[in-house]
Amino acid sequence: QAIIDSEYNGQGEPAQLDPGPESPFHHPPLFKSFIDFDPDRANELLDGLGLVERDGDGYRRFANGTRMVFFLYVTDYTGNGPAQLMIDDWARVGIRVVLKDRARSLWQAEWIAMEQDLTVWSGESDFFPLVESRNFVPTNTSSFYAPGYGEWYFRGGLWDDPRIADTPGALEPPPGHPLLRTMHVLDKALMTTGQDAQVEVFREALDIAAENVWTISVSTPPPQLAIVDRRLRNVPKNAVYAARCSTPANAGIETWYLEDPGDTQATVKMMRESIVDPILDPRLKDMRREASGSGGTALVWMFRSLIYGVILAAVLLLILRHPFVGRRLVIMIPTLAIISVVVFTIIQLPKNDFLTARIQELEMLGDEYSVQEVKDLREMFFTSESQLSRYLRWIGLRWFTTFEPVDRGLLQGYLGRSMENGRIVNDIVGDRILLTVFISLFTIAFTWLFALPTGIYSAVRQYSIGDYTLTFLGFIGMCVPNFLLALILIHLSSEWFGIKVSGLFSSEFAGQVGWSWAKLNDLLKHIWVPIIVLGVGGTAGMIRVMRGNLLDELRKPYVTTARAKGVRPLRLLLKYPVRLALNPFISGIGVIFPQLVSGGAIVAMVLSLPTVGPLMLSSLMAQDMYLAGSMLMVLSTLGVFGTLVSDLLLLMLDPRIRMEGGTR
Repeated sequence: QAIIDSEYNGQGEPAQLDPGPESPFHHPPLFKSFIDFDPDRANELLDGLGLVERDGDGYRRFANGTRMVFFLYVTDYTGNGPAQLMIDDWARVGIRVVLKDRARSLWQAEWIAMEQDLTVWSGESDFFPLVESRNFVPTNTSSFYAPGYGEWYFRGGLWDDPRIADTPGALEPPPGHPLLRTMHVLDKALMTTGQDAQVEVFREALDIAAENVWTISVSTPPPQLAIVDRRLRNVPKNAVYAARCSTPANAGIETWYLEDPGDTQATVKMMRESIVDPILDPRLKDMRREASGSGGTALVWMFRSLIYGVILAAVLLLILRHPFVGRRLVIMIPTLAIISVVVFTIIQLPKNDFLTARIQELEMLGDEYSVQEVKDLREMFFTSESQLSRYLRWIGLRWFTTFEPVDRGLLQGYLGRSMENGRIVNDIVGDRILLTVFISLFTIAFTWLFALPTGIYSAVRQYSIGDYTLTFLGFIGMCVPNFLLALILIHLSSEWFGIKVSGLFSSEFAGQVGWSWAKLNDLLKHIWVPIIVLGVGGTAGMIRVMRGNLLDELRKPYVTTARAKGVRPLRLLLKYPVRLALNPFISGIGVIFPQLVSGGAIVAMVLSLPTVGPLMLSSLMAQDMYLAGSMLMVLSTLGVFGTLVSDLLLLMLDPRIRMEGGTR
């Protein structure tokens, strides 16, 4: 009850997994089986199993003296929920459980490979236990408490199917096992006519579940709320929510219709093309095809622009003949090479990345399709090649020897394929890269627009009321985390003004394909929130930096000399001290873009922003290492190129660098 009150706002009541009071299969003994919170009774049962020895931390040991540790796997589909609260309760009776948060794709691969000790899932279709029996009878691998028995039943083991011997992962229950009995009960119930008779037969399986507690539940499920567009017609008031029913497919969706849909021409075109020319699974497509979509084109354009930028810088070097620029260009090439080696090494380190787990999952299935998919995956990601050969292919150096599309890599603007779904990374990124760059540029402009004049004022009016006020506000801006500021803005905007500030688009434009002036205008209406949230912390920090640097410059002898010679204060301030105090701003260009992308990932998740940060975070959680590695390489390249740009700007602004650049 404490978990229900704290986690579910008091909605529901303590209960085990049961068809529910609304179902004709409702079974009260199962519904209330072992739901009392009784640590003393739990300790008594564990001691009765011989688990009486404990380590120095108070956790129980197995009978052979080894430490008892279990791992509880959760996924983003269900969320952590009350998992940690239950882990704390288990710890009080000496059971050590470690929480492992997994992306759903990786979680699923580990589940199929039967590598999980404990897991969390939701009861979705128990209202119809004869249709979805997995939580009471192991009917397939989705019976998480006995996936091997479930695979045996699913492959026909109960009916002596000879092919069961060739099925990996299928485990036959021992004779007399209660789960084997539930399989026979289910088989009998399915052959029984009449609902009342079926309920009577299946009650035995529910009694067995009540005694053995195959799954541990917390509470009855809350009602599932659905938001319906006012223009949508014929939607019923109530419907059963069940995965087996593919809700809302069981709510008569063939009779629904939308009044005044208002779709754009691009959306209509996309729907028409998806019907006339359906898109195949990306893993079935030609691996040599070009990346499509605005996002893929944008990435190719960006990489080529960076390469052309380096070439342009080399031309400037020849024109200016300045050794400072030459040194930076010479350093840039090995720096990028070292970064690429480090990133590739990092993405190869995990032994249980998504690709490995996926191949294990398919090998466990063992059917003809799975065998072929394993072969396709190995070919797609070149797993038979050496690490050096894969690195040369990933970076794009092999392309210069073959000029074949299949050998394209990062140098050609091709970011490879995702391990999770086989899609080209350029296509996955889509418009995310454009929106990320857009937000980053506006954030930098916002930061500099406020930080520079504010820092100058604070330095010139040192220890004034305005200086103290701005210093106080600056410290607050530096101390408040960006994600907390985002939550505050969301709350205040909703409570005070009744407007939604999350996301970059209104609902009518969020799913719109292509761009239009109306969509761009809608973007400009929403983009100010992430700009403020991301810019406040950086602005506050830069104000302090600008103030400190300018104060140092104002105390130097050349300023005193210029004042003595009668140079006007404003001209003196802007021409010399301010220019030199700008060095930290200019030198920080190289790290601004990576910081905004990586550091803004949490903010993007809070504000539901379709940017690169959440995509990179999700790829890391899923251990989709090629997607994550390509994104890391993009950020590193932006950082290195930004550093080159900052060095060129410093060369223009700071005469000390121009004068001393050739002497070192």
